[in-house]
Amino acid sequence: MALPKRRHSYSRTRKRRAHDFLTPPQVAKCPECGEPKMPHHLCGGCGMYKNRTVIHLEEEIS
Repeated sequence: MALPKRRHSYSRTRKRRAHDFLTPPQVAKCPECGEPKMPHHLCGGCGMYKNRTVIHLEEEIS
């Protein structure tokens, strides 16, 4: 099996690992009710998506 001839330097290792860190989830504000929501997702507070009512939450509850 192949083995490395030289040890990788600290800076080379850090450069490789620079892209491994996780990014926090992006949060947008719903323009209708102002609740936080994920971008390109349905709002859980009012049921709106792209200024259209997709789910009528009052009817779903009762």
